[in-house]
Amino acid sequence: MSVVDVVAVARAPRLEGPTGRSLRIVERNVRAYRRYWLALVTGFAEPILLLLSVGLGVGELVGKLPGPGGKEIPYDQFVAPAMLANAAMNGAIFDTTYNFFSKLKYGKTYDGMLATPLDAHDIARGEVTWALARGGVYAIGFLLVMVAFGLVASPWGVLMVPVALLIGFAFAGIGLGATTYMRSFLDFDKVAMAIIPLFLFSATFFPLERYPDGLAWVVQATPLYQGVALCRALTLGDVHPALLWHVVYLAALGYAGTRLASRRITQLLQP
Repeated sequence: MSVVDVVAVARAPRLEGPTGRSLRIVERNVRAYRRYWLALVTGFAEPILLLLSVGLGVGELVGKLPGPGGKEIPYDQFVAPAMLANAAMNGAIFDTTYNFFSKLKYGKTYDGMLATPLDAHDIARGEVTWALARGGVYAIGFLLVMVAFGLVASPWGVLMVPVALLIGFAFAGIGLGATTYMRSFLDFDKVAMAIIPLFLFSATFFPLERYPDGLAWVVQATPLYQGVALCRALTLGDVHPALLWHVVYLAALGYAGTRLASRRITQLLQP
C-alpha cells in the first residue's frame, strides 16, 4: 500500500456512513492522478478531434440527416451528442477496467484498504464515483465546445451533463463487475471487442432508420444507444416521456454492475 493510499484512507473513521468512506477512494484517486494529469487531458482531446474530423469535416459531404422526430439536421449537430455520450462511456470504462485491474491484481491497493474501516462495498462505490467525476468533467468540457460551435439547439442541452453521469454510471458498473472476472491483461481484448462495435453501431454516425430491421433491434438494446438517444434528444429539445425508458435502463445497469462488483471484490479479497 503506497503513501498515497495511506493518506487517502487514514481519515476514513472520521466520516460516518458509506458515502463518507467511499469518498476516501475518490480522494485517493485524485491524489494519484496529480502525477498523471496528462492521462486526464487526453480524455478531452479524443472526442473533440473526432468531432472536428468527422462531424465538421465529413459533415460537409454528408449534408443533413433526419434527427429525433424526423426533423432534418446538419450532420455535425447529429454526431456531436453521440461524441459526448461516447466520451462518457470511454472515461468510465478506462478507469473501471484497466486501472481497476492494475490496482486489484498487481498493485494490491485494495488489500491495504481493507485493513482500514473500508470494506468491499466502499471500494466499489468509490471507484464508480471516481469514474462518474471524471466523466462529468469530460462532459462539461465537451458541452462547452459544442456550445462554441453552435451545436446545441435547445436549452435542454444543459441536461446532457447529468445524462453523461448516468452513462458513466452504467458503464462504470459494467466495467467494474466484468473486470473482477479478468485473469490477465490478455482478457482486455474482449473489452475492445465490445466497445468498438458499440461506438460504431449505436446510431452514432447514422440514424437508426438506416440500419436493417434486425440490426436496428439489436442496436436499441445496447447501453450506449440509450445515452446517444438521450443526448441527441436533449440537444434538439425533443423531450418527451418515452425518454424515461433510457434513464431507467442506464440506472438499472449501473446499479446491477456495482452490486456485482461489490460481491465479487468480497469473494476475491475477503474469502
